[in-house]
Parts: sequence; C-alpha cells; structure tokens
Amino acid sequence: MYFYTPIIQKNMNSPTQMPVNNRKVMNAWCSYDIANSAYNLSIATVLYPVFYDDITKRAFGSEMVQFLGFTIKNTVLYEYAIALGYFIIIFLTLSLSGIADLGGYRKRFMQMFTTLGALSCMGLYAFNGSNIGLGLLLPMLAVLGYAGSLVYYNSFLPLIATPEHQDKISARGFMFGYAGSMLLLIFNLFSIENYQMLGFSGKMEAVKFAFIEVGIWWLLISQIAFHFLREERRKVEVNTSILTKGFREIGNVFRYIRQHGVMYRFLLAFFFFSMGVQTIIIIASLFGSNELGITGSKLILTILIIQVVAILGAALFGQVSSRFGNKTSLLWMLSIWIFVCISAYFVQSVPHFYILSFFVGLVMGGIQSQARSTWSKLIPKDSTDTASYFSFYDSTEKLAIVCGMLGFGVIEQITGSMRNSTLLLSSFFLVSLLIIAFTRFKREE
Repeated sequence: MYFYTPIIQKNMNSPTQMPVNNRKVMNAWCSYDIANSAYNLSIATVLYPVFYDDITKRAFGSEMVQFLGFTIKNTVLYEYAIALGYFIIIFLTLSLSGIADLGGYRKRFMQMFTTLGALSCMGLYAFNGSNIGLGLLLPMLAVLGYAGSLVYYNSFLPLIATPEHQDKISARGFMFGYAGSMLLLIFNLFSIENYQMLGFSGKMEAVKFAFIEVGIWWLLISQIAFHFLREERRKVEVNTSILTKGFREIGNVFRYIRQHGVMYRFLLAFFFFSMGVQTIIIIASLFGSNELGITGSKLILTILIIQVVAILGAALFGQVSSRFGNKTSLLWMLSIWIFVCISAYFVQSVPHFYILSFFVGLVMGGIQSQARSTWSKLIPKDSTDTASYFSFYDSTEKLAIVCGMLGFGVIEQITGSMRNSTLLLSSFFLVSLLIIAFTRFKREE
C-alpha cells in the first residue's frame, strides 16, 4: 500500500518495540478492557440511562421534555444525543489516524481519550434534571472518550500477538472487562441500596457519586496498560496535510478493502450486526424500565446476569472459533441474536426478560471479541498502519451505532413503543448472517 508520507524524524531515545506474544504485555493490554468497560456497563448501560429517565421526568413533570424549543420524548432525545456523539468520533479519529500511525502516537491518543471520557463521567455528578443540556453533553463527551480510546486500544492487538493468538487474546480482553466492570457495578449497587449507612442523603445522591467512582476507576486501571504498551515514537510535523492524511489514508485502506472481497464482505456484515448489537447494549436498561417496569435492583440484577453469562460466552465462542473457524462461530451467534430480537417483541414478564438476558449475554461478548480478532487477522501481514485499519473498522462500527440508534429512535417516536424497534434490529442481523454465510474466510480457504 502507498500512503502519503510527511516529514518525520526518528526519536532515537524512544523505547524498543514491544515483544510479541509476551504474556505480561498481552495481559496488560487486556486490562484496559477492565478500565473502559466500567463506563460501558455502569454508566452507558445501567445507571445513567435510568437515572436520566427518572430525573428528567421529575424535572419536567412527564416523559416529554423541552429542548432547544422542541418538545420531545426524553428517551428519544437521549438516543439522538448518543448517536451524535458516535457520529462526531468518526471524523475525529479519522483525522488523527495518520499521526497515530506515522508518529507512533497510538498510546498518546489512547491516553487523551481516556482522560476525556473519565472526566466526563465524573462531571455527570452535576446533572440535576433541569440542566438537560449538561445531561446530554457530558454523555456525548464520554462517548467520545470511550469510542476514541478503543480505536487505538484495538490497533495494538496485531502488534502484541500473532494471528494464531488473536482470537484468544481478544476474547480474554472482553472477559477481563466483563468481570472487572461487574465488580464495580456490584459495589455501586451496594452503595445505592445502603446509601444511609454510607452517609448519602438519598439514592439519587449515591447514584451520582457512582459516576465519580467510574471515572476514577477508568483512570486508575488504565495505567496498567499505559505502563506496558510501547511503540516507537517519531517527531511529526503537524500541519494541514498530516491532519487530512487520515482521511486520504482511509481512502487508500478502503480501496484496498474493495480489492479484497473477504475484507469487504466481512466489514459489510460487521456494519449490519453492529447496528443491532450496539443499539441493544445501549438501550437494554431503558427497554426493561419502560416496557416492563423493571427498575432499581431488579434491573441491575438483569445486567449482572448478562455480564456473568457474557464471560462464559466470550470463552465459549473463542473455543468454537479455534475449533471450527470464525465463520461458524459468527453464524451461530447471529442466529441467536435474531432469536433475541424477535423474542423481545413478545416478552411480557420479568422472568421471560431474565431468560432473554441470558441469551443476550451468551452472544454479546462473543460476537464483539470474534469481530475484533477476525478483522485483526484480515489486516495485511506486517502492516505498520494498524491504527488506520482499526480506525476504519471502528468508524464502521460507530456509523452503525449512529444508524441503529437513529432508526430505533425514529420508530419509537412514531409508534410510541420500543418493541417495534426490536423487529428492525432483527433484520440487521439477518442481512449480516446472509453475507457471512456466503463468505469464505482466509483461515478456512
């Protein structure tokens, strides 16, 4: 591949490259999943959506809120805000990918986005319902921090492990993340349920303090990965050319992908199933509270079930992939996702929702880890442009989230029910399943 190259200078004092397949480095890389998954679980999935829904209803007297002169349902407004955050991060990471690859700034950008995300989580403490602009802005900034850091985190995978180890390491990262974030959520749940013993004025105050805890957790745990991850640093002349190089480089990456049918078809399938997976992760707690009236500890218990099963699911489908190949593993999981979405339309009781949550957990961790490792193995061997390839991969996922959240929100706004939106998500998984069914992966050829 031929990319534009700006003026760069080697930093002779930069540390040596990381050893490949080194246990300490791989485990340190996996530890970052523990750090950022706390945000994804405690704030994005469980605590903040329900907190936002409740506190805005109290402030405005109903689920309809006033924002920028419009009257709109509070959950729909939240879904649009999250979609906007993911839309912004697409362009932000693309503009930085050229600097990351050429200058060896993967870790630096990963640290920058981590700090942004963690501080945004802490800032949620100030949201009181009436300042709804702040309640939408800070989650958007947290999305930028979370999604932005993952681009550069994921780009380290082909640098620390050879292809035969990447399925296992990718799955291990998700397992670490689910286990670690679950521990923090259990502590948060204990704090909320025992708020008087801990000196909080009420449950709302305990929930708001949990936002601070997540930010601190994210910052502290991430230092493990930052200590062990290394790359050769070069001085890069930052100008208009280097800032736009990311977009040109992505164009070259896309042309390369178009010429390699396996990469192109996998990425297309990834786009469709990401619309479903990521939307479900984001709206799961809102669905439980709005459609079934599940709130408080029962809702958190549901998410904990998902987390525990997700650990087992990531390990299970990692083994399935090792034995039968990525294609078989993905087809099995996509079939289960279709079942989940159709069942969600008909679910009426809390026990049924728990059963459905079991199946969500079974395939949630597996499909994300398998997608990441599959893409890592499809990247050209010995490529030094891993940040660009993963920027393209992550941008595809973020665009899928934007489309999925907007589609979900529009249908909910028109019909007044989240159930109808789940049928849309099932069609995304079906399209993805058909694409993968007719694709032959490299390792299986």
